[in-house]
Amino acid sequence: MHTVAYCVPVLGAVGLAFSAYRYWWVIEQESGTAQMQQIASRILRGSMAFLKAEYSVLLVFLLVVGGLLYSAGHREDSHPLIAASFALGAIFSGLAGFLGMRIATQANVRTAHAAREGLGPALKMAFSGGSVMGLTVVGLGVAGLGGLFIFYGDKFGTDGANLHRTINVLTGFSFGASSVALFARLGGGIYTKAADVGADLVGKVEAGIPEDHQLNPATIADNVGDNVGDVAGMGADLFESYVGSIIGAMVLGATYSQLPEFNACLGGTSAVMLPLFLAAAGVLASIVGTFFVHTDDSTSPQKALNRGELVAAAFMLIASLAVIMGVLPESWKYNSTTYARSGVFLATLIGLGCGLAIGFVTEYYTGCGKKPVQEIVEQSVTGAATNIIAGLGVGMLSTAVPIILIAFAIIGAHHMAGLYGIAMAAVGMLSNTGLQLAVDADGPSADNAGGLAEMSGL
Repeated sequence: MHTVAYCVPVLGAVGLAFSAYRYWWVIEQESGTAQMQQIASRILRGSMAFLKAEYSVLLVFLLVVGGLLYSAGHREDSHPLIAASFALGAIFSGLAGFLGMRIATQANVRTAHAAREGLGPALKMAFSGGSVMGLTVVGLGVAGLGGLFIFYGDKFGTDGANLHRTINVLTGFSFGASSVALFARLGGGIYTKAADVGADLVGKVEAGIPEDHQLNPATIADNVGDNVGDVAGMGADLFESYVGSIIGAMVLGATYSQLPEFNACLGGTSAVMLPLFLAAAGVLASIVGTFFVHTDDSTSPQKALNRGELVAAAFMLIASLAVIMGVLPESWKYNSTTYARSGVFLATLIGLGCGLAIGFVTEYYTGCGKKPVQEIVEQSVTGAATNIIAGLGVGMLSTAVPIILIAFAIIGAHHMAGLYGIAMAAVGMLSNTGLQLAVDADGPSADNAGGLAEMSGL
């Protein structure tokens, strides 16, 4: 295996180290009054109880499927080690969700306490907790895939049919991640909405008290749901999407391994290694972006989050150009079609731009003060029926632009570099997952903090 391949798991470890640093920084901050800590401990116990019940059921499923994969791995183009890949993918996916939820249940009470000093400290605390989740997901993904590819490459080889065998065994990692994501996202998501609606019905409708009132015991279940669904479930889900996009690009890149133009490029594996290199660069981009998320009482928190994402995207743009131009041959011919590394770069750029655009479209349709939300507010004056109709209408309309953007991204990426270009566009879209997930996981901590503040009488 080429020496440069070892940079991939090393950068994955860097992401995990930064995540650990942020974790301990959050833990060391003050957690407020005794009452706040008591409420936070109840949320933590409820979240852990849910994960224990969910993972105990999931373990049975994983053992059965792992055994089947081990039996099926004796084929000529595979190996029983595919079961080990499956197990490691499942463990890493579950671990990403667990660690993200663990820090979220620690950051919520500290965010509520920090909010007593102002908006800036509160955002810093909530985002720091979210960054633990984001960097853990990408760190585990890059370290796991990079380490396994090196191990299997040394064991089976990376030439000809051996490369295909290596990648076949590696795909078990994505399968394991998908299995956990299926349970975690659906189980956690259903619990989240059931607890949220139940708390609202009991408090607002039946008792006529505020959403997070301390007399409503269902509020604890609601806050637990934010953590097990929007943090643990989402972390496992995005971990699966992240590693799935990388492996998909590696599979398609293997078709170029026998071309003469690639012989001098990492022993014919450059198109296979490229998605791993870009994902590793994305870890650094996400770390850099976190340092630009800060605000004060006079600035919108959304602007601070957007600034971090744009900085990470700019870093990723430069890194992608450098990596692609340094790894791939200038051009090559496959099935009578000539492709160029510049086309692969443009395809990756299309995916990166499409991901950012979808984020801004989502912000427009869901942001406070934006026209779609204001239209729902105006319709709510006449009652629940018009509120539901307006909400459904805006919700359905909001999906149109992202679908169009994705369609044009697929067409554009295919035009630039064929099917491999589409796969690289997906890698580009998810390259900044570390920061995007940090922004997303910031929400449940802040939401919990609001509940803690109200229940504690702050």
